Amino acid sequence: MKKLSSDAQLLTDQDIYLFNEGNNVRLYEKFGAHPVVRGSAEGTHFAVWAPNAAKVYVMGDFNGWNKTGNALKQRARSGIWEGFIPGVKQGHNYKYHIVSRYAGFHGEKADPLAFASEVPPKTASVVWSMDYAWRDSEWMRTRGRVNGLKNPVSIYEVHLGSWMRVPEEGNRSLTYMEMADKLTEYVKRMGFTHVELMPVTEHPFYGSWGYQTIGYFSPTSRYGSPQDLMRLIDTLHQNGIGVILDWVPAHFPADAHGLEYFDGTHLYEHADPKQGVHPDWKSSIFNFGRNEVKSFLLSSALFWLDKYHVDGLRVDAVASMLYLDYSRKKGEWIPNSHGGNENLEAIAFLKQFNHVVYENYPDTQTYAEESTSWPMVSRPTYLGGLGFGLKWDMGWMHDTLRYMTKDPVYRKYHHNALTFRMLYAFGENFVLPLSHDEVVHGKRSLLDKMAGNDWQKFANLRLLYGAMFAQSGHKLIFMGGEFAQWAEWNHERSLDWHLTEHEPHYGMQKWVADLNFAYRSEPALHELNCDPAGFEWIDANDSQQSVLAFLRKSRGAEEMILAIFNFTSVPRTDYRVGVPRGGFWKELLNSDASAYWGGGMGNFGGADAQNIPSHGRPFSLRVTLPPLSILFLKHENAKIYP
Repeated sequence: MKKLSSDAQLLTDQDIYLFNEGNNVRLYEKFGAHPVVRGSAEGTHFAVWAPNAAKVYVMGDFNGWNKTGNALKQRARSGIWEGFIPGVKQGHNYKYHIVSRYAGFHGEKADPLAFASEVPPKTASVVWSMDYAWRDSEWMRTRGRVNGLKNPVSIYEVHLGSWMRVPEEGNRSLTYMEMADKLTEYVKRMGFTHVELMPVTEHPFYGSWGYQTIGYFSPTSRYGSPQDLMRLIDTLHQNGIGVILDWVPAHFPADAHGLEYFDGTHLYEHADPKQGVHPDWKSSIFNFGRNEVKSFLLSSALFWLDKYHVDGLRVDAVASMLYLDYSRKKGEWIPNSHGGNENLEAIAFLKQFNHVVYENYPDTQTYAEESTSWPMVSRPTYLGGLGFGLKWDMGWMHDTLRYMTKDPVYRKYHHNALTFRMLYAFGENFVLPLSHDEVVHGKRSLLDKMAGNDWQKFANLRLLYGAMFAQSGHKLIFMGGEFAQWAEWNHERSLDWHLTEHEPHYGMQKWVADLNFAYRSEPALHELNCDPAGFEWIDANDSQQSVLAFLRKSRGAEEMILAIFNFTSVPRTDYRVGVPRGGFWKELLNSDASAYWGGGMGNFGGADAQNIPSHGRPFSLRVTLPPLSILFLKHENAKIYP
């Protein structure tokens, strides 16, 4: 607990200057509620930004929720109200009672910089300390190598409330502490390198999955305390697993206790609904041109990297930030100063966000969920880019899923859906996402989307995952997809873990684990993920047979892995494919292996290259391509994955 003299200021003039300038990126060190000792008295220092308030009070269980019992004082003309209240300690619930200078507004607001919150549907903030004894020093020292573009990154996307539940106890969700052991063990066994947590920031509406955030500095209390979440992250780190957090700076919900109309004015959001109200989500859009709002959001980003040791931030809904006319009709939006539809203030904010993150935590990554063709999303700001580390490849996801839903008989007419990506694959640093958005709202589960009968659906899904891991780019799979859940994801219930007791689902689970371990151990599959030197077509044009073949290569092409796909239900024997090197090519992985509930067709461990030119290469292999399958073959001296 910080100790202050009776007349010392926790919040300095320099802090306020940087806040008003838009460059105070650690507001959480001074704003909000901080337990301190002032002189000889223990209590809590409060500080909140409300420039259009006439009076601000702190009300809570410590004063019987007396709305006017404890007044704060305004700090000169800064718009900041602060004060020390003796006797207020960790665990006390509180809100700000704000009396505005305008329109007779008075409201009870949660603290925008609260470190903890009551369990919803209750809405008060909670005085809390960030103290925690971390044990992940080795991870933190070396994590830059794990997070880098040249390293294998395979992400398991998780919604904590529905990953696993306890039916014996009213179908409750697991706590952070329970997840620490169960989730860590599972992710480690499956071979994923990272966990991506859908937003754990406090949110009043559970059905928003966290994307309607109110607590930008407060983890949801549904699953435990802030320290419990720290323990979950700490445990993952100690087991070599990185943690990416979904972060939502695009918009916030209009709940009365939140940021909207905070001091009786549109403080955090734009006043004009053409700029300040999102037409799809009916939420409020941040005013990215306001310096104090930028300080608030930048501080939120650094807070999770600093206090929770998060290894990356995935920024949600970037496209909605970039375009003023996003999801709006003509006449429903206001052009920028040049008459265009680009949100210049949001663009400047995103660049500043990425600069601040990488300046302070260069061993982390930022990820953009950006669904348009906006250029240079994952290129440095000094080159004119937005500065993100990586971008989700939504085009690959849409094209590939549309293709895989088609009956194999007709796939030859849609062959370009598989090959088009390589025209742009290295224009950005990409993540290939099969996320939660693809398995909700009537879209069906990944398994159910696949064409054919049950056996063909499983074969197609194995083929889809094989195609993802063979392609250049990082990987992401949403929970449940790894064992081929039949049902759509439902945030109110657990995944259907009982399915893993059945051979088809267990086989899928084993296939994904084997893909992960091969991806991580084979340099050719990851070293040049974001470099065109790591990819080479062998044959992109066999549309009649719906077959593809390409090479993945390590640095200097020292190691090569050949990926061959058969997207039809017809087995192809004696299929000839050109290769650049003679010798033996070992079969690393075969999605049709019986261990994966496949048909068991294969090549008896591999094939010798023949001195017969094909596909413009001096050698060729004669292989059997099982139906709806992918083969991974490595040139010589390869470890074989069963």
